[in-house]
Order: sequence, then structure tokens, then C-alpha cells
Amino acid sequence: MSRTIAQTIVHALAEHGVTQVWGVVGDALNPFTEAMRTEDRIEWVGVRHEETAAFAAGAQSQLTDRIGVCMGTVGPGSLHLLNGLYDAKKSHAPVLAICGQVPTGEIGTEYFQEVANDRVFDDVAVWNQTLTSPEQLPQMLVQGITAAYAQRGVAVLSVPGDVGDLELDEDAPAIAFARPPRKAEPAEESLAAAAAALDGGERVTMLVGRGAEHAREQTLAVAERLQAPMVVTLKGKTGFDGDNPYGVGQAGLLGNPGAADALADCDVLLMVGTDFPYRDFYPTAAKVVQIDRAATHVGRRVAVDVPVVGDAGDALTALLPRLTRDRDSAHVDRAREAYASWRERQRSVSDPDYEESGLVAKVRSKFDNPDDRIRPEALAAAVDRHAPDDAVFTVDTGMSTVWLSRFVEMRGGRELLGSFNLGSMANALPQALGAQALDRTRRVVSMSGDGGLMMLLGDLRTAVSEDLPVVVVVFDNASLGMVQLEQQQGGLASSGTDLDNPDLAAVGTAMGLASRRVERPDELDGALQWAFRQDGPVLLDVLTNPDEISVPPHPKVSQAWGYAVAKLTEGIESRR
Repeated sequence: MSRTIAQTIVHALAEHGVTQVWGVVGDALNPFTEAMRTEDRIEWVGVRHEETAAFAAGAQSQLTDRIGVCMGTVGPGSLHLLNGLYDAKKSHAPVLAICGQVPTGEIGTEYFQEVANDRVFDDVAVWNQTLTSPEQLPQMLVQGITAAYAQRGVAVLSVPGDVGDLELDEDAPAIAFARPPRKAEPAEESLAAAAAALDGGERVTMLVGRGAEHAREQTLAVAERLQAPMVVTLKGKTGFDGDNPYGVGQAGLLGNPGAADALADCDVLLMVGTDFPYRDFYPTAAKVVQIDRAATHVGRRVAVDVPVVGDAGDALTALLPRLTRDRDSAHVDRAREAYASWRERQRSVSDPDYEESGLVAKVRSKFDNPDDRIRPEALAAAVDRHAPDDAVFTVDTGMSTVWLSRFVEMRGGRELLGSFNLGSMANALPQALGAQALDRTRRVVSMSGDGGLMMLLGDLRTAVSEDLPVVVVVFDNASLGMVQLEQQQGGLASSGTDLDNPDLAAVGTAMGLASRRVERPDELDGALQWAFRQDGPVLLDVLTNPDEISVPPHPKVSQAWGYAVAKLTEGIESRR
């Protein structure tokens, strides 16, 4: 039996194990949505905005390591995919975007809604072609998906509106996609040089990222042999939170004094599976050994003395018996003590009763929380207490990322997604939808900022219409908090950061979600217990303190002075 181009592509994706395709229906996509209507193995998930579709497909790719698929129709429909596709590119997530195009006879005529897809998607895509005839299948589809897997990126297949319904010959070859092996064997000479550098150091610190999460046992064994404090990137939390006797938390502006000191005081830095981008936080006088499966990642953030290209687990397994030096625990003990002291201070602030816990807390609250709003630390800590140990968390870019990184532990089978490389707003909700669609029985928690949620607010309804039981927790501080902090650290009065939010719980209720507005610290635990008992999608609108400060690990005098000047300026302006 002959198949159309659209039917052939949909059938091939189903055979490959794709279970959902995300997008907004229309014109050039009609042959594809019709093909999915009669293909029981693939579910069409219609969203309210194509950006949501691309974020959701990227989330599914990151969780399954199988290609995620999204679609956008002619012109503006496909343009709306771009931000989510850039996030997939920056997250190294294989994604296929099928984009509509005007009919072949009209290409190049400035036709209604015509966009030059090949130029628009050139930067975001590792493969980008237009399908114009049945004879180009299966080769063109195979090339696109193989490129997405091999280069860990986005493939864009544009299909003109008059092409999807064209039929293939009955004897057209079957379509199969090759998935390249993920592992690369490390070279012997690189391992020998790495062992010599590590054994030659007095104080070794490890910087560990997501690329090592599958090698937790080997990574901990090397940390033990080296007596090395382990600084973990935000993306690496999934693999190295929980029972980690060498962990000292995150680096960078999300971090803490223990992690900052561990990096600053080392004479050898061992990087494993990380492309941590913030150069200011790397040690300035240490020898650097970097293990990464992607040779293009080695040395692009900091000068590397010993590169080791290969799978983290294989490299660490081979490296461990080569490390022979006896070590004491002084370096790791200092970092761990600083980390423990910082965590204790953080725990006190996250207590819902913090305002009543002593004189210092009461005085502080008069200045930075005069309206007695819920502290965001308390909200994040409460989510950590009540969420299941197999939950998937998504988090918006901004202050909600700070609070999650510090108070939500990726223990057990928990997983974490965010726009950690692109840094987009509005990613948490669509990524949560993608994650939840993979398994409707596993809890998915969207840690949403109010600014991010409002950007793609319409897709709250997608959670209802698709029966996706996400728990959307909104840090509702009525401001763009990270931007406000950036302004204040530079000595600027806050400007343009205030948000006049509606009652988001009322909006959620109108959208069909079970919703509550949480206004007092003593309501937190009960509200979260209620949220995780619900069977369908839930929204908690939690009014949090807009003036809560995320203090860097070792704040500079200039930052403190800038903040003081900004607050003084705001006070003067408010009294005019």
C-alpha cells in the first residue's frame, strides 16, 4: 500500500519510538496531523504557542535521549519555534522540527506568510533542508535525524504545503535511523598525563557536571582517592545530590563559600563532564585536567593543561588505579565545613517561622520583608519536603533557579530540567508539559517565576486539555527579581521590573487547574500537601518576598555598595 510523504514520516517516527509530536495545527501541517490521527502510536499534542512545543520536545529529548519532535506551520508558526529550538541547541538535545513552507510554485515570490526557512534556521540547526519531492525520501529524513543524534542538535525539515500529500512508490525503501555510540575511548597517553598531574598536586578540587551523572560511582571513588571536594554544576545536581560525602554544592552566583573556597584554594582542578561557562569562578593559578566526551568542549572556558577526550565513566575507571599518592583530608574538610556552616544559615532563613526566631531575624524582616510575605527560601524548602523522590523538576530562569539550586535536593530518582545554557524566560511550564506527557503517573513540578509563567500563560490550558497532572508552583513576587538584583548591584534604582500580576490562582481556576493562593508562611505545608494529593494539573500562586537577596558566595564591596546606593535611591524616589 502506498503512503503519502506525511504518512511515511509519521510512520517512521512511530517505528523509532517517538510517542508525541508538539505544535499548532494549520495549512502545510494538515497532512501530518491527519497522518497522526490514524497512527495510534503517536499522539499529537496541540499547544497554544509553538514556543511551548519546541521547549516540550527538547525536554523529552533530554529525559529520554531519543529525538524530540515539534512542528510549526508556514511562516510565523515556524518562527515561534525558534526560542525553544535554540534552547535545544544549547542543551545539546536532539530535536526534529518539521516546518511548513508555502507551495513550491510560490517559493521566492514574497507569497503570503512566506519566510526563508533555510536562512532563518541556519544558525540554530545542525541540518536544515527543504523536502520537495517523494524521491528525496528516505534519504533526506534519515540524514536529518542522524545529524541531530550525531551532533546533538536540531534538525529542521521544511515541507511546502503542496508536498505533504504527495505519494511515494509502493516499493520505496523502509526508513531506519542510526544512533551513534555515545562513548569515546580515552587515549592512554592522556590518562597517564592526567594521573601524573593529579598525583603531583597538593590540593585537588573536582568540578563535576551533567556529563558525569551516569558515572556517579566512579566519580565518588576518584574523589575519595584524591580527597577532593566536589563542586557540582547546577545541571550536575541530578547525579550528585543526595548522599555525597565530598559534595560542596554549586559554583558561581548560585554557589556558596565552601564551593568558592574549594576552587580558589586548589592547585589542581579536575573537570569531569562539564562545560561550566563562567570564567570568573575558575581558579587562576591551578593546573587543569578536563575530561569530556566532546573534544570541542575542552579548553573553551579555561586553559587546560591535560585534556582527556572520552566518556567520563570509562576515563575515571581507567584513571583510578593510576592514582597512587597518599593524601590527608585537610583540603576537603575545610571546604565541607564552610559548606555545612553556610547550609545551616540557609536552613534558618528557610524556616517558615524565621521572622519570629530571634532578634536578628526580627530586625532583618523590618528592612527586607516589611509586609511579612513568604520568603522564597521557605517555599523552595517546602517543595523539597513534599515532592516525591522520583519527581521531575523544571525551573524558570531567574531567582527561582537560585532558590531551587540551594533548597531542592535531587535525591533518589529526581531529575532536573531548565534553560541552563540559553537562559530563556518561560521555559519551566512547557518543559514540565513535555516531561509529564512521557509519564502521566510521575510527578512533574514546574518551579515557575511569575514573569516566566505570564509569558506563556495560555499553555496552562494545555495541561488541562491533555490531562497532564503537572504541579505549577509560582514564585509570585510581582517583579522580575533577577533583573532587579542586577540593577541594584550596579547601584541603579529598580526600573521596569515591577509586575502588576492578576490573582494567578483565580486565573488557574478559570483555566481548569485546581488552584490555591498562598499568602502566609504557615499555609505552605498544607498547600503543598494538598497539591500533591490532586490527580490533575495544579497551580499554587505563592506570594513571596520581592526584596529577598541572593547573596553571592563572597560578595564584593562594590556589589554591597551598589545595592545600598540603589535602595537609598529607591527610598528617595518613593518619597517624592
